[in-house]
Amino acid sequence: MALFKRTPKVQTFDALDLARSAVLEDAGDPKLVGEYVSVDFDDEGRIASYLFEALLPAYKGWRWVVTIAKTDATSAPTVCDVVVLPGPDSLLAPAWIPYVDRLQPGDVGVGDVVPSSIDDARLVPGIAALPADEDLDATQIWDLGLGRARVMSIEGRDQASKRWYTGDRGPESAMAKAAPKPCASCGFFIPISGSLRAAFGACANAISPEDGRVVSVDHGCGAHSEATL
Repeated sequence: MALFKRTPKVQTFDALDLARSAVLEDAGDPKLVGEYVSVDFDDEGRIASYLFEALLPAYKGWRWVVTIAKTDATSAPTVCDVVVLPGPDSLLAPAWIPYVDRLQPGDVGVGDVVPSSIDDARLVPGIAALPADEDLDATQIWDLGLGRARVMSIEGRDQASKRWYTGDRGPESAMAKAAPKPCASCGFFIPISGSLRAAFGACANAISPEDGRVVSVDHGCGAHSEATL
């Protein structure tokens, strides 16, 4: 004998007047309740959600939702809840963004502390440091525990080098294109240590606009040490 699962018949009911009374009472002011929008029933037809336009300030497109239930076909409908929910065209607040993703250059001021993240992909344990970057040999770093707790990872170095190279102190800036010679041949150019030494250094020319800043080897300015009239 075949067994068939019976699908319960949806028993809709009309409780629009009850829903309107409930939302008017909750709103406290009839001016905050707009037109009736629609009603949705659950699969068994015992719970209905009545929707009304919400005319609340700063809640453009939102709707009052009144949930009404009936335990069976003969029982009286009962109000379960009255809430305000966003509609399809609602004005919503932007999605929350973690602070670490909101920070921009210049946001950190005097006295500000930015907590570090343990799983920051830009950092790796200090034991993974390149000896050239720490001015220590591998034995000292590993056996003696010298160096920093964390150092930049390959991903972190890659992000930094791309940011510096494509920024105002790279070869494509207006300053670099108008320079007589590149930074690599300037006497005021001090190469940085570590794996980025071949690509970047610091400017030490007091009259240069880049003084004290990291510049690429193919950057340049008019204060080049070998510039001639």
